[in-house]
Amino acid sequence: MSHDTAARHPVATPQEAGGEEGGDHPSGGRASFELGGECRFCEMTRQHHPQCARRLPKRIILVRHGESQGNLDMSAYTTTPDYRIPLTALGAEQARAAGRGIRDVVASGGGNWKVYFYVSPYARTRATLREIGRAFPRDRIIGAREECRVREQDFGNFQVEERMRSVKETRQRFGRFFFRFPEGESAADVFDRVASFLESLWRDIDMGRLDQDPSCETNLVIVSHGLTSRVFLMKWFKWTVDQFERLNNFENCEFRVMQLGPGGEYSLLVHHTKEELEQWGMSREMIADQQWRASANRRSWAQECSSFIDSFFDDPKDSESSSEEEEEKENGKIKELE
Repeated sequence: MSHDTAARHPVATPQEAGGEEGGDHPSGGRASFELGGECRFCEMTRQHHPQCARRLPKRIILVRHGESQGNLDMSAYTTTPDYRIPLTALGAEQARAAGRGIRDVVASGGGNWKVYFYVSPYARTRATLREIGRAFPRDRIIGAREECRVREQDFGNFQVEERMRSVKETRQRFGRFFFRFPEGESAADVFDRVASFLESLWRDIDMGRLDQDPSCETNLVIVSHGLTSRVFLMKWFKWTVDQFERLNNFENCEFRVMQLGPGGEYSLLVHHTKEELEQWGMSREMIADQQWRASANRRSWAQECSSFIDSFFDDPKDSESSSEEEEEKENGKIKELE
């Protein structure tokens, strides 16, 4: 880095950065700092300098596994633990097709690109990854890692078919996010471990573990499960519980692309269409936020937190003055009645 560049893009200490290595990032608040790079600090809440050591992945792609034996026949869970449920022949075919589709997405801009995979430890997700991997030459794959924290929601060790049908009906009445399966997890529990995984993901990015070639465009692919992927999106985009409850599940081997926009934000609307987001159950407010993320410049943390303000307040006033005018009108009405 030249002296002029360093002057425009100063190095900061961890104390100046306001956090420690592995702390929260733009999807979560605190800044972080670099170790071993020319630039030790670059707030991820701003557009990055092209010569900065930290470089964000171009895309983060979430994929649900292919059709499993459990999707085909719920009785499979009565004799086989969930983590051992295999793919069907159709599921393997779906995974190969998904691999070709993902390759087309990441190669669409041409140039030097590579992929890094995270995968749930379940048999059906590992098998899905193997089939997806057939679409990629070995020199395009940076690496792959099994990640237990993106596993399926735990439903208990073995499942009694009739009991599970009844329990899932109860979940629909109770609410999908907070309902905890007997001897298993709630979606809220999954949220906690996904949040922990995101901390590690940012640390991997900070330390340059996913990508060593500065001329290469990196793409992360996370092969996981339907609910876990929805929870990942909820955590990333700060969706509320009510907004999560609106969402439809991924189809088998359906993938959703979070792509980095020109302003330094990831958005589903860079690759996908508004109609697709509507089909997934996203509200008008959620889609508007994705539109902003696809093109706008970064805003302050306080402004970002208020992106779903209408979800928390009824008819919030535009300003303090407008609130005072309303109060004066109400007082005037009361005096007329007196």
